[in-house]
Amino acid sequence: MNKKKYPTEKDKKDWADFTKNLDNIEDKDKNLSKFKIPVKEVRKLDLHGCSLDEANSKVRIFINKSYEENFRKLLVVTGKGLRSKAYEDPYRSDDMSILKNSVPNFIKSNEDLLNKIIKISKAEQQDGGDGAFYILLKNKL
Repeated sequence: MNKKKYPTEKDKKDWADFTKNLDNIEDKDKNLSKFKIPVKEVRKLDLHGCSLDEANSKVRIFINKSYEENFRKLLVVTGKGLRSKAYEDPYRSDDMSILKNSVPNFIKSNEDLLNKIIKISKAEQQDGGDGAFYILLKNKL
């Protein structure tokens, strides 16, 4: 079998035609709602009313326990932060004090948790939309 070193003109034309219309191609990494995991195997954590420290602690325990119990898909509800007291304090960042931003950053900065996670993705509207996210866990070895 001969290997091509350079694409032919036909290859270039085919590629150009292909990339003109990417609407029909689904991005499998776009969100985790497409994973066919039965609803009974999805575990949910609601962080409404938690402080940042409480939320981070609960999320760490939740992910570790879910991983140990072989759950694959998690739903973490943080809320959108619309009633957060952070808006009343001029010395606090509006973006970083809201759980919806801070909790995913906590997870991404924790190497132990990241080793158990395949992907973090925004939740579908019916599961909380902007105020929630999915976590897809690796299989326990």
